[in-house]
Amino acid sequence: MTQKVIEVIGTSKESFAKAAELAVKEAAKTVRGIKWAHVDSLDMQLDGAKVLEYRATTKIYFNVEH
Repeated sequence: MTQKVIEVIGTSKESFAKAAELAVKEAAKTVRGIKWAHVDSLDMQLDGAKVLEYRATTKIYFNVEH
């Protein structure tokens, strides 16, 4: 089995978990055979002490079809 990795950034106004989930959902629109996802980094857009948006940079692993 051979796998490929792509990086997708998901954003959410709710949480890091939702941002990561949205990254996977977006990748699934065009990628078949997704097997794993790894959250590589987490960031927040801020306005002073207020969180405006959560961002999850997510690596998506999927099988390469032969």
